[in-house]
Amino acid sequence: MAQDTAEQALPTPPSTPARALLPLIAPALVVGVACSLLFLLVSSVAERLQHVLWDDLPDALGIGRYSVPWMLVMLTATGIAVGLVVWKVPGHAGPDPATLGLDAVALPPAALPGLLLAAVLMLAGGPSLGPENPIIAVNVGLALWLGRMARPRLPGSLWPALADAATLGALFGTPVAAALVISEALAGKPLKGALWDNLFGPLMAAGAGAMTTALVAHPTLDLGLPPLGHPRWPDLLAVVVIAPAAALLGMCAVYAFPFVHGAFRRLGHPMVALPVGGLVLGLLAALGGRLTLFKGLDQVAELAKDPAGWSAGQYAVMAVVKLAALLVASSCGFRGGRIFPSVFIGAALGLCAHALVPAVPPSVGVAAGVLGMLLAITRQGWISLFTAAVLVASTSVITLLCVASLPAWLMVTGRPRMQLRADGTALR
Repeated sequence: MAQDTAEQALPTPPSTPARALLPLIAPALVVGVACSLLFLLVSSVAERLQHVLWDDLPDALGIGRYSVPWMLVMLTATGIAVGLVVWKVPGHAGPDPATLGLDAVALPPAALPGLLLAAVLMLAGGPSLGPENPIIAVNVGLALWLGRMARPRLPGSLWPALADAATLGALFGTPVAAALVISEALAGKPLKGALWDNLFGPLMAAGAGAMTTALVAHPTLDLGLPPLGHPRWPDLLAVVVIAPAAALLGMCAVYAFPFVHGAFRRLGHPMVALPVGGLVLGLLAALGGRLTLFKGLDQVAELAKDPAGWSAGQYAVMAVVKLAALLVASSCGFRGGRIFPSVFIGAALGLCAHALVPAVPPSVGVAAGVLGMLLAITRQGWISLFTAAVLVASTSVITLLCVASLPAWLMVTGRPRMQLRADGTALR
């Protein structure tokens, strides 16, 4: 009787026959490879342009690389360049980035070239944003446009799902990240068939995107920190303190987001808001140093090479400055995502904890700091856990992170998100 009651309470969804899933394989593979190649192309162009702007050009002019005057000039110039794209290029580089999250948004094809150009200029110029949001938006728009022309009989909703998953797989170098994000997005929604039936096509696309990135670029998120052995009680205490503290700091930026965004919005024109934002970012870079520039992945790897190379105060300053830079860059109109800068902020906080209390292993501090910061900024539980775990490449840290996520989640759940509605009010 109890078993019958349980079966009625949790009905098993009907399985989708294999013949219905097989036609998804070819489109998923094509979308996965194409999305990864576009991501790699954008990253390569941005890196080459960054080298020219931050190395070759100051050397040719006899100006010190990453000197304060050069940071002020470059970030202001980046604001002017992106402002011109937003103002003059058809499509205006897409909608206000403050209103976008990781979910796929299908933009008209005319807006995609401007968004790509704005993203490349931003990545090369130094603002504290990552490539994820614009790359996802461009891939989704292209997949929907081309997919409808090539395979009009397939449902239109398929192409955004494949492109979103493929880009996440390419960005993180593994399809696991895409599976976690999509599973979280599907929670609570009525599904046709079992969960894995709905994940089949996106996971195929994510796998193709991740494999393409791995074969071409050989990326890794592992910071090379000393591995964590068997977890100890002090480690548990450390993560349940550091993760909520990082989440609390992140929530400060979340609550400030509508006000900072409103201040830039009142400037009234992208050719005013973006250059002013670039100037503010230059001043913040002068305060925090060169490591607080750019999306943050290369910079956090530099921190991790020598955890004892900076004092607790220096780590704290870098974390706060990077968070302020993320807030300003997200508010003034630069096209970019918030995940990778949040990783730098959380890692700096974790290394600050290690510098204050040397008994806290660097891997524990970094993983807990990244977890708490990502929970506050993204409100994506699975991707926060996944990213924090892969940074330290230690299976024993997963148990600690799962426990630490609970008090950190209490700090953020039910509160505003770092994403705004069209009228400038915060989402919950």
